Amino acid sequence: MHKVNANGAAIPALGLGTWTLNGDHCAEMVAHALSVGYRHIDTAAAYDNEAAVGAGLRASGVGRDDIFVTTKVWWTDIAPGDLERSAEASLKQLGIDEVDLLLIHWPNPKIPLEGSIKALNATKSSGLARHIGVSNFTTTLLSRAIELSDAPLVANQVEYHPYLDQTKVLRACREAGMAMVSYCPLSRGGPLFMEKAVTDAAARHSKSPGQVVLRWHVQQEGVVAIPRTNRLARLAENFAIFDFALSNTEMAAISALSKANIRICDYDFSPQWDAA
Repeated sequence: MHKVNANGAAIPALGLGTWTLNGDHCAEMVAHALSVGYRHIDTAAAYDNEAAVGAGLRASGVGRDDIFVTTKVWWTDIAPGDLERSAEASLKQLGIDEVDLLLIHWPNPKIPLEGSIKALNATKSSGLARHIGVSNFTTTLLSRAIELSDAPLVANQVEYHPYLDQTKVLRACREAGMAMVSYCPLSRGGPLFMEKAVTDAAARHSKSPGQVVLRWHVQQEGVVAIPRTNRLARLAENFAIFDFALSNTEMAAISALSKANIRICDYDFSPQWDAA
């Protein structure tokens, strides 16, 4: 399985997103994902499932050093002091000594970014996190965060799928040597899986539409995808994307779907997104 090298971090290109997974089911999904080859697990304080994720990590039998674990600090907790406490609480829930990547989950206009980035750096220097980054940052916010950070930021986790044009954010990440991590990479399936660009490629490669879309992600330079599923059977399918490649024509046809400009995760606290 290939990895994305980002400012010193080697991030497995496909991870398991755990939003909405909880309890024993979450633990089972994490353990099973690791058994089929995943080595990247994504969670967050706000998901309220870090203890279950930790249980899954331990149940898998896979060595801690072989798993890339990401968690995130909720936007109300990114003030200095609060951010470090959130990171410590996450580690306690997960049952691990440090995370591989700690992200600011969302920017907060009421909390100065200077303080948040300084606190984020403190989690790295104190050994709570191996690497640090951000999530849901626009190009303007990302530029400011990079400028403020002493340690290199390794990722910006954002919504990304063929229906959403993230060209500007991806370009900014690449220029900074960062990975762009795609959440909702499958746009929650549905209409996307029926698009001709997707179904034609699926037929050509004897793959499912979901596999084609995930392949589209990881075939782009610097892009990591973290699909979420609540079905055990889907884990192996989602992971089986490293034995084929899409042609340039297929990639372009899928990328052209971005004219739909559909954003799934948009909240009252969201930043002013970059225009497509």
